[in-house]
Amino acid sequence: MGIETSCDETGVGFVQDGVLLGDALASSMAEHARFGGVVPEIAARAHVQAMVPTVQAALLDAGITLADVGAVAVTAGPGLATALHVGVAAAKAYALALGVPLYGVHHLAGHAAADTLEHGPLPARSVGLIVSGGHTSLLSVRDLVRTPIVHLSDTVDDAAGEAFDKVARLIGLPYPGGPSIDRAAKEGDRDAIRFPRPFTGPHDPPLGFSFSGLKTAVARHVEAHPDVNAEDVAASFQEAVADVLTAKALRACRDEDVETLVIVGGVAANSRIRELAAERCAAAGVDLRIPPMRLCTDNGAMIAAIGDLLVRDGATPSDPGFSAVPTVELRQAQLV
Repeated sequence: MGIETSCDETGVGFVQDGVLLGDALASSMAEHARFGGVVPEIAARAHVQAMVPTVQAALLDAGITLADVGAVAVTAGPGLATALHVGVAAAKAYALALGVPLYGVHHLAGHAAADTLEHGPLPARSVGLIVSGGHTSLLSVRDLVRTPIVHLSDTVDDAAGEAFDKVARLIGLPYPGGPSIDRAAKEGDRDAIRFPRPFTGPHDPPLGFSFSGLKTAVARHVEAHPDVNAEDVAASFQEAVADVLTAKALRACRDEDVETLVIVGGVAANSRIRELAAERCAAAGVDLRIPPMRLCTDNGAMIAAIGDLLVRDGATPSDPGFSAVPTVELRQAQLV
């Protein structure tokens, strides 16, 4: 059983031997929308209210009972502290009541593991691009549970998902910004405005990311052109992000001499990023792996997937006294 409560989704999933048996998801997104972003206290309260119903719904979807659960995995970090504590407390309660081992895992390792539910085990070597509301990183991945995960680069400021949210607000689109901009961009011209491609100059780190300046460029353009078409801004901004992300991911594949690129995280659900990544990977002879859209955003299935890998690898369960770790870099799948 996997439990995910790092932000505003309460996710529960059940995985056995790499196969997703069933899952369920409850979101408090609507409660946060009027604030233009996630409010930690609201998210935590929503997790408390949704936990048991979501577990019951996932069990029903999987066609099993709690008696069939052999281990529990839970997101221990990173994420909102108040939200994480709800999931960790619930996972400890279920593991203790069922008498099964407990694993505290890294949220981003779960995102990477989500792809295995669709495409099977990861190859011996791959490059991972994690793009979400709080993270934008390029990783060198060998084995998710046995070998350290090496960071090739991380964003120096706003993550891609943050930039989507902030730009959506600038052009009057609703929160969350990712889906709003994706929808608006379908009606716009991605070549209408040539927004800058950050960190692509000759003296910039070749794999580095920075999205704060791009957001500022959009803000200045909107200020200078108050009557600008919002759909054109959305499409042009989205194109800049997709261009930078996919170009640098392919550069990492060349540098690391690997033939597989795995793109995961909430922003991996963006249609233009998926489309451009497919085009560029096909041209470069790189195998592209992206989970189905429903497994890109936070969910319990991905946490169950990484827990399943740990169990099958014989990993030592976490100490039952562990606590949530709100801020922690991805180096290994098991956090505590």
